[in-house]
Amino acid sequence: MATYKIYLVDDDRFLLDMYAVKFKNAGHDVSVFQSAEDALNALRKDGTPNAVLADIIMPNMTGFEFLEAVKKEDLAKDAKLIVLSNQGQDSDIEKAKELGAAGYIIKASAIPSEVLSETLAIIEKK
Repeated sequence: MATYKIYLVDDDRFLLDMYAVKFKNAGHDVSVFQSAEDALNALRKDGTPNAVLADIIMPNMTGFEFLEAVKKEDLAKDAKLIVLSNQGQDSDIEKAKELGAAGYIIKASAIPSEVLSETLAIIEKK
């Protein structure tokens, strides 16, 4: 099975740790960031993850602003950008897609193993 480099961006430490453990136990390389700014800095230095999962509702910089910055600066070119949020309105999903998101996972309706399998499916989709 392929090993992927995954960036998780969420201001909720508990959720970050929970998802990180799930991905690590499946053999993936995980980096966690509690702010969009930290994730952007990491992408600027070494922007080579296979996927970036980002929450929408975060302090200072929202997930949408994060996606806009990634797109504007042409970061994470080969990464699949995935929104992982409790915001599930159609307008949010549309906006995420317009900003380059390859997937949109609603936290409340996906257990961690489903987040893992959905992420892998998005990465592997050619």
